[in-house]
Amino acid sequence: MKLEMRPDMRLEQRMKLAPRMIQSMEILQLPILALQERIEQELNSNPVLEMEEPSGSEEGGSVEQEPADDIGERDFVVTTDANKGEDFQRIDSLDDDYRDYMTQAASFRRRLDTGEPDQKLEAIKNTAAPPQSLHEHLTEQWRMVEAETPVKKAGSAIIDYIDDRGYLTVRLEQLHNKDHAAFTLDDLKKALQLVQKLEPAGVGARDLKECLLIQMAQCADDMSFEARLISKHMDELLQNRLPDIAKKMNCDIETVNRAIERIAKLDTSPGLQVGRDRNHAVTADVIVEPADDSDDYLVRLADSSLPGLRVNNYYAKMARNTATNEKTKKFLQNNIRSAQWIIDAIEQRKNTLLKVARSVVRHQREFFDKGQLYLKPLPMSRVADDVGVHLATVSRAVAGKYIQCSRGILPLRKFFSGGTEADNGEQRSWEAIRGELQRIIDAEDKAKPLSDDQIREKLAEAGIKNLARRTVAKYRKLMSIPAARFRKKY
Repeated sequence: MKLEMRPDMRLEQRMKLAPRMIQSMEILQLPILALQERIEQELNSNPVLEMEEPSGSEEGGSVEQEPADDIGERDFVVTTDANKGEDFQRIDSLDDDYRDYMTQAASFRRRLDTGEPDQKLEAIKNTAAPPQSLHEHLTEQWRMVEAETPVKKAGSAIIDYIDDRGYLTVRLEQLHNKDHAAFTLDDLKKALQLVQKLEPAGVGARDLKECLLIQMAQCADDMSFEARLISKHMDELLQNRLPDIAKKMNCDIETVNRAIERIAKLDTSPGLQVGRDRNHAVTADVIVEPADDSDDYLVRLADSSLPGLRVNNYYAKMARNTATNEKTKKFLQNNIRSAQWIIDAIEQRKNTLLKVARSVVRHQREFFDKGQLYLKPLPMSRVADDVGVHLATVSRAVAGKYIQCSRGILPLRKFFSGGTEADNGEQRSWEAIRGELQRIIDAEDKAKPLSDDQIREKLAEAGIKNLARRTVAKYRKLMSIPAARFRKKY
C-alpha cells in the first residue's frame, strides 16, 4: 500500500448553520419573558437598535424611502463661482439633521421632568428582597440561645448539616469525630435538644418520626394519643393497618382516624417554610378565545408587551455616507446587520408560533369545547406537515410556551401526545386516559377501593379496552395515586 499526498478537487454538499439561522432558532424557542430579556440586552448592546415610538414619527421611516437626490448625501465641490448659496443650503440641511437627532435624543431625557414614573425604578422598588435561607434563620436564632461555649459550638456545627427540608443529615458521632477538640458527644446531644426547640417546629429531626414527635411536643393542644401512635405504631400506620392499631391501642377505628386527621396537619418538611423557592411566573404566549360572531376560536399572540424595534435612521444615513471613515462605517454596518437579524428573527418567531397554535386548535377542537377527556393524540409531525415546516421547528416553537384558554393556562406541549384507539374508532390520548382514570378513582367507594384490574375493567367499559394492568399501574404511579390497600378508608 502506497501512502502519498497530492492535491485533489471534489464537489460535495455540506449542511452548515449560518449565524443568522442559529439566532433565528434561538429566538424561536424563547418564551415571551425570556424574549423580553433578550430584547433588552440587544437594545443595551446595539447602538443602532431602538424602540419604535407608538405615535410613528418620521424618524422611524424606512431608509429606502429617502429621495435619491438628497442634497445632504452629495460631496462638497469647491468652485470659483462666487455664488455659494447651494453649499450653504447643504450645510444648513446637515445642521437640521443633527438638530433633529439631538431633539429626538433629548425627548427621552425630558421624560424625567414630566412627572411620569420611571418604570425601571418602580420595578426595582417593587421587587422583593431575596428570602432568608434556613441556615441564616437558624443561625440568627442560635445566637440568642444561652448555653456554654462548647454547646454553642456544637449547635453551630449541627446547624451547618441541616438540609433544606430541616433534617439533620449526619450522625452526631460523625460530628464529634470531625471536631472532637471543640466539644464532646454530650455537648452535641445537649445542643441538638436546643436546636430542636428553634423555629420552625420540627427542625433538627433525624427522621420523620422524630420530626412529628417534636411538633407534637411543641403543640399547644394535647397530642399525647397521637404521640403514642407515632412512637409505637409508625410502621403499621404507613401500611394502613388501622384495625391492628386500634386493637393494640385498645380503642376504636374512629379514634385512630381522628388522630390521623390531626397528624396530617403537621409538616413533614418544616425547613421549607423558610426560604421556600418562589414559583416562576408563567406568562401565556398564545391566547385562544371564542369568536363573538361564530362558534370558531380566535388565536392570537400575547405579545402586546413586546416593544417594536427599528434601525435608527440617523445611524443608517451615517453608514451610507461616503464622508464617514471606514472604521466607523464598518462598525455601523455590522450593528445594522445584527439589528436587522434580530428584527427578522422576532417576526419569524411570531409567524411560526401563530401558525403552530392555529394548527393545534384545529386538531384539538373537541378539547377546547368539552375538556381534557376529549384530548386526541397529536404527533408533531402532523402539525409540521400542516404548517409546512420541519419537525424540529415545531419542537422549538412549543418548547416552554404556554397557551391561555377557557381551560386555564396550559403548556403548549400538552397537546402533543400519543394515545390509543377506542372501540368506536375514536382516538384517545394518554392525557385523556389519565383523566378518565382519575375520574374512576374519584368515584370509587373508599371502603372498597378498586384494584388495578378493576380499574382496567372500568376503562374497558368506557371504550378503552387495549390497556394492560401494568399500564394502569404505571399511570396510577405517575399520577401519585397510591395502591388500593393504601386508599382504603376504615
